[in-house]
Amino acid sequence: MPARILIIEDEEPLTLLLRYNLESEGYAVDNVGRGDEAETRLRESVPDLVILDWMLPGLSGIELCRRLRTRPETERLPVIMLTARGEETERVRGLATGADDYVVKPFSVPELLARVRALLRRAKPEHVATLLRAGDIELDRETHRVHRSGREVHLGPTEFRLLEFLMQSPGRVFSREQLLDGVWGQDVYIDERTVDVHVGRLRKAINRGRQPDPIRTVRGAGYSFNEMFARAH
Repeated sequence: MPARILIIEDEEPLTLLLRYNLESEGYAVDNVGRGDEAETRLRESVPDLVILDWMLPGLSGIELCRRLRTRPETERLPVIMLTARGEETERVRGLATGADDYVVKPFSVPELLARVRALLRRAKPEHVATLLRAGDIELDRETHRVHRSGREVHLGPTEFRLLEFLMQSPGRVFSREQLLDGVWGQDVYIDERTVDVHVGRLRKAINRGRQPDPIRTVRGAGYSFNEMFARAH
């Protein structure tokens, strides 16, 4: 069963963006735009994770989070708080109220997806696959090992994260900027050409002889994990 995620956000364009990307990752997604309606929904059914906006009509996200932590059914429910408030005191307040993580708008969608996976891995490990398989490539998130056609592929930490990131969304084209955010993190300031260097190293490690290259270069756009390769074998 896919993990169930509830988005509580009143900005419709952001809700649609989050819903599209989360569903592309295989999650079952629902959404509600008011805090009071969300409280009612959560009394009827508890999802596996909540993405909660700070400022909501009806009932604020901070108050909703506080109430969730007082109920036995939702006291351990993973909550990611979204807000435009970036000051340290506000982040501390949000976390003190019971949020598990805190993301300031505008944010990187790949980074948010990584935070969702990290929270689910801790709270609901059965919903996060430890093995990624595509074609003849197998990546084990727990042991940090990669095999292709039974042969172990030795990758550095960055190449491993890059391959993992691309394999999670076969066919989706990521710009160099998106790959920097998703693989290296938003707070790391390095040149976008660094992505090309690491893609080159990754290709050299996983492609031997006449083996097909699973990484597709999209001229002027970026890189993707070839969806046709992912369906092979």
